[in-house]
Amino acid sequence: MYIDPVEEVIDALGRLPGIGPKSAQRITFHLMRLPVEDIDRLTNSISFMKEKVRFCESCFNISEHELCPICKDVQRNNGMLCVVEEPKDIVALEKTSEFKGRYHVLGGSISPIDGIGPEQLKVAELLRRIEPEEIKEVIIAMNPNIEGEATAIYISRLLKPLSVEVTKIASGLPVGGDLEYADELTLGRAFLGRHPVIEEDKEL
Repeated sequence: MYIDPVEEVIDALGRLPGIGPKSAQRITFHLMRLPVEDIDRLTNSISFMKEKVRFCESCFNISEHELCPICKDVQRNNGMLCVVEEPKDIVALEKTSEFKGRYHVLGGSISPIDGIGPEQLKVAELLRRIEPEEIKEVIIAMNPNIEGEATAIYISRLLKPLSVEVTKIASGLPVGGDLEYADELTLGRAFLGRHPVIEEDKEL
């Protein structure tokens, strides 16, 4: 429909999560109206991010160094580990100021329809952290949807033989929602109201 250079940008933007064909077209035409220096700033920022940012070798949060600032913080509670899907969830939880432990980023949730199983997530890395770091409690803070609940149950079953307490944040969050869109008060109350993962969760 459009000339090749425009179609290439629309196609590239359409591959990003949450951006459909119409949104990709709107963004493309917005970019064409921007001054060249703004486009250069955007592309340079993306290149700089790809060059400098890595994943923490311990928790898989984003970081500029081998360990992220949270893993290097000696004031954090080493005995508590909060499991989340993505680094953006850490940002949301940190805003509540309710959790002072450490994190573990799985990199997603189990979703067979999308071809994502435990092997594609940082599950094995999570299990390897429990004994050496003397973890006493693992708090599962997955998104409250079918994939998140299934992942929480799967992880809890793997952790229980390791003599570690497994809890999950309370259901103060709307089912089907994402942590990053919840306000600090809702997230804070959900975190304080966490409870053990029990057998009834299998029905979810």
